[in-house]
Amino acid sequence: MFRDKFWLSFALTLPVVYWSDHIEGLLGYTAVTFPGSIWIPPLLATFVFLYGGWVFIQGAIRELRAGLPGMMALISLAIVVAFLFSWVVQLNIISAEALWWELATLVTIMLLGHWIEMRSISQASGALRELAKLLPDEATRITGSGEERVAVSDLEEGDLVLIRPGEKVPADGVVKKGESSVNESMVTGESRPLKKAAESEVIAGTINGEGSLQVNVTGTGDKTKLSGIMRLVADAQKSRSRMQNLADRAAQFLTYAAIAAATLTLLVWFALGAPVDFTVIRVVTVLVIACPHALGLAVPLVVAISTTLGARGGLLIRDRRGLEEARNLDVVVFDKTGTLTLGEFRVVDMATADELSDDEALRIAASIESESEHPIARGIVKTADDKAIRYDSPDSFRNITGRGVAASLQGKDYLMGGAALLRSEEATIPEALSKTADASAERGQAAIFLVTEGQAIAVFAVADAIREESREAVDDLHARGIEVAMLTGDSLAVADAVGQALGIDTVFAEVLPEDKATKVRELQAQGKRVAMVGDGVNDAPALATSDIGIAIGAGTDVAVEAGHIVLVRSDPRDIPRIVSLSRATYNKMIQNLWWAAGYNIFAIPLAAGVLAAWGILLTPALGAVLMSASTIIVAINAQLLKRAQL
Repeated sequence: MFRDKFWLSFALTLPVVYWSDHIEGLLGYTAVTFPGSIWIPPLLATFVFLYGGWVFIQGAIRELRAGLPGMMALISLAIVVAFLFSWVVQLNIISAEALWWELATLVTIMLLGHWIEMRSISQASGALRELAKLLPDEATRITGSGEERVAVSDLEEGDLVLIRPGEKVPADGVVKKGESSVNESMVTGESRPLKKAAESEVIAGTINGEGSLQVNVTGTGDKTKLSGIMRLVADAQKSRSRMQNLADRAAQFLTYAAIAAATLTLLVWFALGAPVDFTVIRVVTVLVIACPHALGLAVPLVVAISTTLGARGGLLIRDRRGLEEARNLDVVVFDKTGTLTLGEFRVVDMATADELSDDEALRIAASIESESEHPIARGIVKTADDKAIRYDSPDSFRNITGRGVAASLQGKDYLMGGAALLRSEEATIPEALSKTADASAERGQAAIFLVTEGQAIAVFAVADAIREESREAVDDLHARGIEVAMLTGDSLAVADAVGQALGIDTVFAEVLPEDKATKVRELQAQGKRVAMVGDGVNDAPALATSDIGIAIGAGTDVAVEAGHIVLVRSDPRDIPRIVSLSRATYNKMIQNLWWAAGYNIFAIPLAAGVLAAWGILLTPALGAVLMSASTIIVAINAQLLKRAQL
């Protein structure tokens, strides 16, 4: 709308300027005259005022009805004063020079400034449109009679869809058949394609890799994770921060200051006996140049950019105040299980005897335990999978109640279990294995022995494995001067082992779920600003109590709802990135506020004519150019936030 109004107003402003007596004298040319040419400036300028300027007058009316006069009120006051004064002159009611060319150029330049502003905001908020484009238009649904192409909107929960190589996933679902890798970077920010097989979850809008997948639909339309992300982004861009409230108060103050300055300008020049047209031009210029346009844009544009920047990196901001406070954090408290750790058993240490390699011992153990459903057994198998170690099914397999398992593999008999198994079998334990087992026991980890022919040949320390990313996350937070604490219901030995491995400053162990919020309050009582990171139902009270609640997106809905910020990925390295985004956003806001408000310290006196004695005067049009330039500078500076290193 602003673009269309600008181009037509610009076209009509050119002849107004051309037939202006003031411009003729200034540039030393004589305009073509013909009967009625004298009416070209007033008629075309009036059309520009009504067509291009009416949008500002409508905005001013809304501001006045709300009792909050702002930029629209100032712009409207300036153009209405110029319009009425010019018609009074045109009708020879007073003798002065009309302001037709100033009025037309003022409206045109203001339209250009608003067009640029709206375009900047639209581009900054474009992540929502980009997210919406991720969904395909059609999907291949598998039915009893074969395959059919249907609109994505026609899919229902329970449908089975076929996703061919290179196609987009049409809905949230669970893989029923097939293997492939899926690029989820556009939704989660995870750069590496993720392997998908039976029972793996897939997200609508992500891109399938080289294999075909048959997926059972679990969420469509508004129930998909992508739709949830879009809602969070939209809500975050609407949410207000303290900086936004500060900018609004400053804009309102500047509005009153501009009106006061314009009134003072009128009275001073009138008292000095200046011509009426000169005085009115000074007043109009003050009103235009003091317009808090840039101030009104300074914070919202940064908000829009930072929100979309975070969304693209897997940081969903539910409440702007959470991001604003992140720059001042003193301590980050992590829940242990599922946040700093995988929440799944893995082999975290091992030792072997008789020149048996670690990989070979793990291959044998995974082959034996592949038939077991015990969580520790699954952890051993998962460790082999993580290391891409191939293993076979055992020739025979049986459980030894309360002690472990027995299996035959490639003609050789093996046993696997803990200390009870070793005692019952009277197995020999080499010293190296014994030391590893004792160390794992001190850390609260399970020691599982691999035994053959009456001798232990390997021991595996199995525990809730620390995420590879956790060490980097803790180091990055320390580099930013932020303490790290950990909350867990686990025993002190287990908690201390994780804390020491990661270099965590404070460990709270054996904490009951209902006491987690109490620990957060204890830290706050020390005068510290606290962020809590968690993923479970029992973390929700602590998330709500903390200054900033950061919920792991893979966690429960309750935890997500309690958080100020949601991490799409279960990656603790995103916490330091939140701090970086917060600090970069705050710096841009401060820079923009200083520029948007600070230039008025010099601009308003200049517009009022304090340097008139030296022949330095600003026209309303030039004032509009300077005001629009300040708006453009603020917009460009906000766009530079996209270069921030998170």
